Amino acid sequence: MRRYLLGLTILVSGAAAQETIYRDPGLKTVVQVAIVCKDIEATTKRWAELLGVEQPTIRTTRPGREVKLVYRGRPSDARVKMAFLRMGQVVLEFLEPVGGPSSWSEHLEKYGEGVQHLGFQVQDLERSLDTLKRMGVAELHRGRYDSDNGTYVYMDSKETLGVVIELLHSDPPRKTR
Repeated sequence: MRRYLLGLTILVSGAAAQETIYRDPGLKTVVQVAIVCKDIEATTKRWAELLGVEQPTIRTTRPGREVKLVYRGRPSDARVKMAFLRMGQVVLEFLEPVGGPSSWSEHLEKYGEGVQHLGFQVQDLERSLDTLKRMGVAELHRGRYDSDNGTYVYMDSKETLGVVIELLHSDPPRKTR
């Protein structure tokens, strides 16, 4: 009887712990699939031809220190050439690393070209980060959007989930006077 009660106590306390884990509604919808590539011009041209759309505009981000880029706990001046193709609710994001250490260059070195991350627009960034960290997923790379109106955080989930997870979080709208 004592064993049964002890087992029941463990089950109940385990269920209570699971209930306290925050599940952001944004984690139910993939908004971005990101492909790291060596030559963004050639890659976006091939994709545009396949999809029958115009080749997207390519731009290069500001230096990492200007957008508070931190990679594996250290500031980095990495930049990335990027382009986007909207595909319904999902955006295909193309990334070509440019200088400095980053998760983009790490992916290219370790795995070659291909899908690097899935992006999710979360409502509560800090609680979502806490949930993933409690599940044993560490932060890999973070920064601010070039427009300085939001934050992105890559979580090091490649080994556990097969792909990096990106949490996207836009700042609340600024009040205008």
